[in-house]
Amino acid sequence: MQNKTIQIYTDGACKSNPGPGGWGAVILHPDQLPLTINGGEINTTNNSMELMAVIKALENIQTNNNDIILYTDSKYIQNGITKWITNWKKNNWQSSQDTPVKNQSLWKRLDENAKKQNIQWEWVKGHAGNQWNEKADQLAREAIPKSDSSDSPKNEKLPLEDTNAIHIFTGVAFSTKSKQGTWAAYLRYKNHTKHISGTMENTSSNQMHILSATGGLQLIKKQYHIHMYTLSDYLKDGASIWINNWHRNDWTTKEGTPVKHKDLWIKLQNLTKLYKISWHLVSKQSLPEEITIAKNLAQQCLQKTG
Repeated sequence: MQNKTIQIYTDGACKSNPGPGGWGAVILHPDQLPLTINGGEINTTNNSMELMAVIKALENIQTNNNDIILYTDSKYIQNGITKWITNWKKNNWQSSQDTPVKNQSLWKRLDENAKKQNIQWEWVKGHAGNQWNEKADQLAREAIPKSDSSDSPKNEKLPLEDTNAIHIFTGVAFSTKSKQGTWAAYLRYKNHTKHISGTMENTSSNQMHILSATGGLQLIKKQYHIHMYTLSDYLKDGASIWINNWHRNDWTTKEGTPVKHKDLWIKLQNLTKLYKISWHLVSKQSLPEEITIAKNLAQQCLQKTG
C-alpha cells in the first residue's frame, strides 16, 4: 500500500431488519488521526445502512482521484459494486429476475461517488477482531435510534427491585492488539452474590458478550425468574428477538447468510429455554454498580491473561 492511500472501514446495523438502523465508518488518511463518522434512521434495513456507510464515507473525501482501499464485511456491498451493478445499469436498473433493484437510489448515489475515486474493494470478516472493522461496527450500533424495546418499563431505574428473582450483570473486556477477550457475570439473589469469568483468544467483543450471559446462566441450579442486564444491544436483541427466527431459518439471517457465532448462540439458546428471562439494556450514562463490578472482573481477568 502506498503512503498516500486512504483506508476506509464501513459497517451497517439494524434492529429487527427492517427497523431502527445505524451506519458507521472509519476513515484513515495517511499521517492523520482516524476520522470516525456515523448516523442512524428510524425505519430502515441492514443493507441500506451498509450502503449509507460507504456513501457517507466517500462523500467525506473532499478531493477526487484518490487511491482508496475500502473494507466492508458485507458481501452485498462488495458483489454489488464490483459485479452486479454493471448489469443493473445495462438492464435499466432491473435485477436478473426482471424486478426493480432494491435500494436503487442508494446504489446510484454510491456509483456516482465511486466514479470520483480509484477504489479497491476488499471484504473483511466481521466480528473477527479487526480493530477498525470492530470500530465501524461499534459506531453503527451506537447510532441506532433508541427504542423502548427493553423488557423493563420506560424510565424504570435499573436494576429492578425484584427480590424474588436472580439478577445477572454482565461485563466484558477486549484487547484489539492481542485479540484476547474476557467476560464476567456477577449474580445477585437477595443478599447472596457469586461471580464467574473466563477468557478466549482470537475472539471479538460480541462473542464475549454472548459468553458472559451463558456463563451466568450456567451458575443457576434452580428455577427462578431471571433479570439479565447488559450493555450490548447485540446480545439483548440477539437473545430476545433474533434467535428464534435464526433457529427457524436453519441458522441463516434474512439475507441468507450464516449467523455469526452460531455455536455460541445455540449454547445460549439451550440455557434460555430453561428459565423465564427478562433482558435489560443498560444505559452507559447510568451504570448500575453491579455492571461496574462485572466489568472490573472482566478487566482483572484480562490483565491476568495479558
